[in-house]
Amino acid sequence: MTPTHFTFSTAFILGLAGLAFHRTHLLSALLCLEGMMLSLFLALSLWTLELDATNFSASPMLLLAFSACEASAGLALLVATARTHGTDHLQSLNLLQC
Repeated sequence: MTPTHFTFSTAFILGLAGLAFHRTHLLSALLCLEGMMLSLFLALSLWTLELDATNFSASPMLLLAFSACEASAGLALLVATARTHGTDHLQSLNLLQC
């Protein structure tokens, strides 16, 4: 494994660990998701450049577009949660109360 692949793998695993273990605020969960998507984007871009294939050249841009959609939906949920509950703590959210 090259050092660049190790770096991207470590960044993804750190984002996943942050998402799994630090679940207090919705904003921190969204930041961990964005870090994971950024490491996936960089790894996919590097993989496309290493293969030197034009077949996969649109894949990083497609992933980036989905990442932007995910970020906008997450921020909309964060604003809606902050307006209705007054906080972004994940402990205060209950799916059984609507």
